[in-house]
Amino acid sequence: MKGPAPSEPVTRPARRRSGGALGIVGVLLLAGAVAVVYTGISAREKSSAELAEWTEAQAVPTVSLAPLDAKPGVVSLNLPGRLQANNSAPIYARVSGYVKDWKVDIGASVKTGQVLAEIEAPDQDQQLLQARADLANAKAAEALADLTLKRERPLLASNTVAQQEIDQRVADLASKQAAVSSGEANVERLQVLSGYKAVTAPFDGLITERNTDVGDLIADGSNAGRAMFVVSDVHTLRVYINVPQNYAPVVRIGSAATVSVPEYQGRTFPATVVASARAVDVASGTTQMQLSVDNAMGELMPGAYANVKLDLSGVQGAFRIPVSALIFDQRGLRVATVAAGNKVAFKPVTIARDLGSEIEIGSGLTADDRLIASPPDGLEEGDEVRVAGPVGTGKEAAKAKG
Repeated sequence: MKGPAPSEPVTRPARRRSGGALGIVGVLLLAGAVAVVYTGISAREKSSAELAEWTEAQAVPTVSLAPLDAKPGVVSLNLPGRLQANNSAPIYARVSGYVKDWKVDIGASVKTGQVLAEIEAPDQDQQLLQARADLANAKAAEALADLTLKRERPLLASNTVAQQEIDQRVADLASKQAAVSSGEANVERLQVLSGYKAVTAPFDGLITERNTDVGDLIADGSNAGRAMFVVSDVHTLRVYINVPQNYAPVVRIGSAATVSVPEYQGRTFPATVVASARAVDVASGTTQMQLSVDNAMGELMPGAYANVKLDLSGVQGAFRIPVSALIFDQRGLRVATVAAGNKVAFKPVTIARDLGSEIEIGSGLTADDRLIASPPDGLEEGDEVRVAGPVGTGKEAAKAKG
């Protein structure tokens, strides 16, 4: 017997269904590929458009405006100085000799006339003894000449002596009297010098230096070596500062200031401007000024470094602008402003005073100018700019800031 034949109707429909599924998959893949290509092209076009837009935006720089502050305000001027004693005297010996004893050491308070040291001057003593002996001899000669003249003058009437002899006696007496006067002056001079064997303080103060010891050989004269002592009056101190030329006119006699020193952190001491050199030093372009500082408590030391702070009023009506707004090139000192149509306009200016982070403008700006706070490099006259923030004049920006 033959077995049943294969059933054809079962196999053929299965193959047709498989081919249709593959067609659908192919269509979907093609659609996906088209979508991917379209998406990529669209993203690229969008990126190109954004890049073009960004490039165009970068071609027009964005600037910010600076307020034009015309308020005088207060300018703080800080200058270095050096404290000095109001009076300071180096003490030299007026006689030559040896130091017998010294009475005070550095840091000691002394009064006027107080003995600081004693000097042994044997040569000076011998000169005084000799001068006194010479004076006694001169007085004896004067007495003899006077007695001789008194004896011979009555004899002139009887012609016992000649007029010539009387005249000689008169001249001799005058010479002897002059010798006495010279001897007296020499004795007084040596007596005064002998008084200098006791070295004394010329005024109340402190001993800030002692450069001598017992047995030292001392030569007379103010230029012979180092001073024996230095006496300083520290009740009031002086401090000298060098004020820049552009500030000198506003630092007047009587202006108040404060002084600070490193050893007293957080403390200040009042000071007053008492003198000005009224001249500008060619080398530094500054004017030297002297201030007086009260030191009744003795807290400040002469010779110490000090910082002097002066609070000065600004110039009325002068604009104060940030330093970043200045442009200095081959065309001079200028600032950049935003004119009509957001176009750049440069203006030449002059500086009244340098305030550190700010500049006080002397001329070149008006209250209606729109000042660029920090002009970018390469900015040219007439360039278009974009103003960041509220658009207004410098005066309006100052009001907004206030």
